[in-house]
Amino acid sequence: MKWLIVMMAWVIAMPLWAADLETELNGIQQRWAEIQYRLPETKQEKAFADLAVDVEAFVARYRDRAEPLIWEGIVLSTYAGAKGGLGALGLVKDARRSLEAALAIDADALDGSAYTSLGSLYYQVPGWPLGFGDDDKARSYLQKALAINPDGIDANYFFGDFLLEQGEPERAKTYLRKVLEAPDRPGRSVADAGRREQAKKRLEAY
Repeated sequence: MKWLIVMMAWVIAMPLWAADLETELNGIQQRWAEIQYRLPETKQEKAFADLAVDVEAFVARYRDRAEPLIWEGIVLSTYAGAKGGLGALGLVKDARRSLEAALAIDADALDGSAYTSLGSLYYQVPGWPLGFGDDDKARSYLQKALAINPDGIDANYFFGDFLLEQGEPERAKTYLRKVLEAPDRPGRSVADAGRREQAKKRLEAY
C-alpha cells in the first residue's frame, strides 16, 4: 500500500514539476532577451553575469533535463561576448560543456537548440591555439539544427551568418530571408524582433 501511495504522489507531482520548469525557463528566456536586445552594451556584462548565477541554480534544480543546460550554454556564450577579451575564453568553454551535456540528455530539446548554439560557438570562437573554433564542426552542428527545425528563426539566422563568414553570400541570403518569415514563438516577441533586426542588417550589408 505504501508503494502505491508514493507512486500516486509522484504521478500527481509530475505536471507541477513540469510547470515549474516551464515557468522558470520562460523567465530566463525573457530576461536574456531584455539584456541582449534592450539593455545598453555598457550594462550587459553585469546583467549577464547575474543571469548566469541564476541559470546555474536552475540547472541544479533540474539535473536530468536538457533545457536548463541549453540555456546555461546560451547565457554563458552571450556573457562571453559582452565580456570580450581573453577572459571570455573560459566562459565559452563552460558554455560548450553545458551544451554538450544537454545533447547527451536530449538532442531534440527546444527544437535542437543545443546544436544551434554549439554551431554558433564553433564559428565565432577563435581557433587553435587560443580557442576551439572549428568551421567544419560549426557547419555540421548548424545543419543538424536545421534538420530538426528547418523553419526556426535562430537555426536559420546562425547558418546564414555562418555562410556569410564563409564567403557564401548568395546561399546565406536564403537562410537570412527565412529568419524574416519565421513564425513567431510564444512568449519570445522581444527575442524574435531582435533576431529579425540582426538578419535585416546582415542582408543589407550584402
